[in-house]
Amino acid sequence: MSREVNEKRITKEALYMIKTKETVRELATVFHVSKSTIHKDLHDRLKSIDYNLYIEVDKILKYHAQIRHLRGGESTKQKYLKKQ
Repeated sequence: MSREVNEKRITKEALYMIKTKETVRELATVFHVSKSTIHKDLHDRLKSIDYNLYIEVDKILKYHAQIRHLRGGESTKQKYLKKQ
């Protein structure tokens, strides 16, 4: 994949997260990539592409990290319920 395509995808992911406030898991489903790819895109790669977007996304990622214990594994529970 070319660098330009990656930058466009990463920018779309960032804008989508800012708009929807969805989690990394939810973005992975929407963009048809792994959670690891989304995390690496938004946590590492975005910083060198658009620092201002990175700052906004980082706030959302930190918020999700703060509340993950409150979610009580709901995403994982739903994932395994779908498999049954």
